[in-house]
Amino acid sequence: MNFPDLTRITIEPQVMGGKPCIRGMRVTVGTLTGLVASGVSFQEIMQLYPYIEEEDIKAALSYATWRAEEYDVSLQSL
Repeated sequence: MNFPDLTRITIEPQVMGGKPCIRGMRVTVGTLTGLVASGVSFQEIMQLYPYIEEEDIKAALSYATWRAEEYDVSLQSL
């Protein structure tokens, strides 16, 4: 799986401790995906966070899906 084009997701050490955020704001991917997982609609999320757009929520879900599919492979020396 290739990393999706997620220009809306930013990771900056000085913002939220380096957690993946939406467009440099203090709204984390985890916050948005947690709300969606809890049954909150996109419309309700955008009312709670008026500066968040539908594309931001979709980008958060895409990023979380990509990270969930990531795995480490142990390399053994010969």
